[in-house]
Amino acid sequence: MTRAAVSGRRRPPGTWGSAVTSWLASSVEDLSPGAFAFVMATGIISTALAGDGAATASAVLAVIAAAGYALLWVAYVWRAAWRPRRLLADLAGPRGFSFLTLVAASEVLASRALTARLHGVAVALIAVGAAGWLLLGYGVPLLLIRSGDPLSLRQVNGTWFIWAVGTQSVAVATASLAQHTGGTALGALASVCWAVGLLQYLLTAALTLARLLLEPVTPAELVPPYWVFMGAAAISVLAGAKLLELPPGRELLPRQVVLGLSALLWSFCTWLIPLLLVLGVWRHALRRLPLRYETSLWSLVFPVGMYGVATRELGRVAGWDWMTTIGTTEAWAALAVWAAVFTAMLATAGRAVYVKDENDTKDANRPQGP
Repeated sequence: MTRAAVSGRRRPPGTWGSAVTSWLASSVEDLSPGAFAFVMATGIISTALAGDGAATASAVLAVIAAAGYALLWVAYVWRAAWRPRRLLADLAGPRGFSFLTLVAASEVLASRALTARLHGVAVALIAVGAAGWLLLGYGVPLLLIRSGDPLSLRQVNGTWFIWAVGTQSVAVATASLAQHTGGTALGALASVCWAVGLLQYLLTAALTLARLLLEPVTPAELVPPYWVFMGAAAISVLAGAKLLELPPGRELLPRQVVLGLSALLWSFCTWLIPLLLVLGVWRHALRRLPLRYETSLWSLVFPVGMYGVATRELGRVAGWDWMTTIGTTEAWAALAVWAAVFTAMLATAGRAVYVKDENDTKDANRPQGP
C-alpha cells in the first residue's frame, strides 16, 4: 500500500511520470559544468578493470560510460539551445574550466575503445575531444579575461586543474592511437600535448597554492575538486607512460626525460593521497559537513581510478613490477569508490523524484477554493 493511500489521498493519474519529467527538466537546467566527470570516472575504471582481466565488469562500466556520454551530450545541447545565457555565464565564470571534462571524457572513452579494438569509434572520439580541447582550452581563459569582472584569487579552485587534465587526455589518446598507425605526426602531437599539459599543471598549481595560502577556504569548497590536483598529476604520468611505449623515432622528447618526469610526478601524486584523505576527515569529522552526494564527487572518483591505471602502465613500461602490482590492486579499490558514489547518485535522484511526486499529490488533493 502506498503512502498516499495510507494517508487517504488519491494519487492523480500520471503524477509519477510528471514528477520524473519535472525532475529531469530541472536537473538539465541546473546541470553542472563538470557533469562529464561521471563519464571520465566510469571510463577510466573500466580501463583499469580491463587491464586486470575483469572483462565482464569492464564491459558493463564501458556501456554505462558510453550511455552517460550520449545522454549528457543531449542535455548540454538542450541547455545551450534553451538556456544560452546561463551556459555562457558558467563558461565565463570560475567554474568554466569544468567544461573541459567534455574533452577528457571523449578521450578517456577513445582510449577504452582502442582497448576494445574499435578503431573507428576511437578516431571519432579523439576528433571530438581535440576540437573541444582547442575551443575550450583557449576559449575559457579568454572568457575569464574578457568577462568584465576583475579576476581575483578567490575565483581559483580545484576545477582549474581540469585544464591540464583535458590536455593530457589528448596526449594519452593520441599516443595510444599512434601505436596502431604509421608516421610520426600523432607521436609528435602527443609529446607536445604532454609538455603543454605539464606547464598548465605547474601554472595552475602555483595559482591554487597562492589561493589556499592567501584567501580563506570553506570546508564546503575544499575536498572533492582538489582531488583533481592529484588526478592531473596521475594522468600526466599515464601520458608519459604512453609516450614511452611509442616506437623509436616517433617521440619528440628524449625517453629518459619523459621517464624521469613521469616518476617524479608519480611520487608527488602518491604523496598527495594521504593529505587529501586527511582533508576529507577534517571536512566531515571535524567541521561536521554532512557526507552526501554531489556531482563534484565524480571529480574524486576519477583521480582514484586514474592513479591505478597510471601506476600500472608506468610500472609496466619501466619494468618496475612492484609498481605494476600496486596499480593492478588499486583498480578494485577504485571500483568500490565508484560503486559507492554511483549508488548515492541513484538514491539521491530517486529521493528527489519521490519528494516531487509527493508534493504534486498534495497539491492535487488540496481542497480548492469556492
